[in-house]
Amino acid sequence: MAKLLQYLQEKVVFLPVKLAKNYSYDFSQEFEEHLFQTPFQGKINALHFKVKNPKGVILYFHGNAGNLARWGEITSEFTRFGYDVFVMDYRGYGKSSGPRNEEYLFSDAQFCYAFLKELYGEENIIVYGRSLGGSFAIKMAAQNEPQKLILESTFYNLQDMAKRWIPYLVTQKISPRMTYHFQSDQHILDVNCPVYHFHGDKDLVVPIKSGKKLFEILAESKPELEKKFIQIKGGSHDDLAKFDLFKNEMNKILS
Repeated sequence: MAKLLQYLQEKVVFLPVKLAKNYSYDFSQEFEEHLFQTPFQGKINALHFKVKNPKGVILYFHGNAGNLARWGEITSEFTRFGYDVFVMDYRGYGKSSGPRNEEYLFSDAQFCYAFLKELYGEENIIVYGRSLGGSFAIKMAAQNEPQKLILESTFYNLQDMAKRWIPYLVTQKISPRMTYHFQSDQHILDVNCPVYHFHGDKDLVVPIKSGKKLFEILAESKPELEKKFIQIKGGSHDDLAKFDLFKNEMNKILS
């Protein structure tokens, strides 16, 4: 049963698309490509998009599907505000490789955070997480001191989502044996920077109630912290950026 649960987690949580090692990215914006050797036998491919005289940098953690060829396209949503954007592929995605578990994934994320900290200073780092990437963003904000944390369509924790995806396997006895937990509900309690969470009320992948439950944990534990939950009426899982409310609120956050 444990092996079956691990197999299902890998197949449901991670939907990578691999790229050839010699694949050449093509974007309209200026960027640098990196291939980092990280702890635990990791090789992490990342793209660093640059603007003139940046205000800082956005460390962007993408969702669970695709690779940088897809996710690199979204960076224009943020570079237009005058920020550099750095986005990495998780192990098994694109050109990134190495054995994968939750510890190793978070270690890679911290490696990239430290890389940007040296270049920009921690006070100039904004951490952004979309869907699954929100788990990484929250963890980085919890164990570091970035300027801000922005979340998009992020879930409470993986067990909460697994009950939706594979309810017949998620029981009180089996849950502790899950390979991945992504316990954002616990990690967010250690976040001390402003937090902004966008979520669509028509999201069928990560229901808005999961995102609201996560936000409520933060609101209850840290009433003094600057935070805002932005509910996008009519928004689903992949289209929030097209809504005026999303654009207007993002403008307030990043201007």
